[in-house]
Amino acid sequence: NQMRMKWMEITVFTTEEGLDAVCVRLSMLGIDQVQIEQSRESIEQFLRETAKYWDYADLDELVTGDEPCVKAYLSEAADNGSLVDAVFASFEELKTIDVGFDLGSLRVVVRQTADEDWANNWKIYYKPLAIGERLLVCPSWERTEPDGRVLLSLDPGMAFGTGGHHTTRLCLEYLERRVQAGDEMLDLGCGSGILSIAALLLGAAHATGVDIDPMAEKIAGENALLNGIGPDTYTVLAGDVLTDEALTKRLSQKRYDVIAANIVADVIIALCPLAPPLLKEGGCFIVSGIIADRMEDVLAALSANGLKAVDVKAGGDWRAILAERA
Repeated sequence: NQMRMKWMEITVFTTEEGLDAVCVRLSMLGIDQVQIEQSRESIEQFLRETAKYWDYADLDELVTGDEPCVKAYLSEAADNGSLVDAVFASFEELKTIDVGFDLGSLRVVVRQTADEDWANNWKIYYKPLAIGERLLVCPSWERTEPDGRVLLSLDPGMAFGTGGHHTTRLCLEYLERRVQAGDEMLDLGCGSGILSIAALLLGAAHATGVDIDPMAEKIAGENALLNGIGPDTYTVLAGDVLTDEALTKRLSQKRYDVIAANIVADVIIALCPLAPPLLKEGGCFIVSGIIADRMEDVLAALSANGLKAVDVKAGGDWRAILAERA
């Protein structure tokens, strides 16, 4: 079939504060698959303010324009014409409602796009990705033959981490090398759950994922179920290990063979004192999300906390470090 599928791309321009209101409005019309594009300044501010547990590198690829907007894609089926009319009407109506904050222009732009654009435009439509020697990361909606590899199905939802970014891939390569059958694994800043789920598929007996964003708890849990992994072997906790003593205490009830943190350099540095007491003898601490010019700072922090870097991997401007107790 040489016919290329046509899509309608609906873009609603608003303000930072207005993004949620726009998403809710689209959801009322039954449009839930949306892509949010925020302005460069807001992302940078967000990074500075909450540089915690996300695979932040992924955000670089999510930022495009300067005016925040929400995009949705509809197939160009006959009945979707009336849905587009309903979108225009809904946002005209929203302009007349006092929501208590500035919604911006609420401009609605509709354009026709071919499926190739759609595939490129929406990051969530990623393709199966072979990683290292043994893993195949695959979006949940794709059917594929793993061809002897360990298949990891993933639906990133709102959480970042699809395996496509260098920082995530480097971590997965280290996990593949280090995870042994029966291991206990801890994933600090689990996001979509990709690293902890991979560890379980590679033979770990139990994994614990922690993320500062409560959404991650739901998304990582759902991704685990896609892979046949239930709460008996995978525990996801929401909270900040750097400030939440009860959470840290709960984590320290056991020791881990592998701890992974795919975050940003500053948070990895802050986590360095927490890792050694949580590690089993012979265990390893995998850190990633480190931009090249911060690597020396991270190496110094590891060393200051009795951890020795035994290997470094590079992917683009990003670095991952495999460390063990010295």
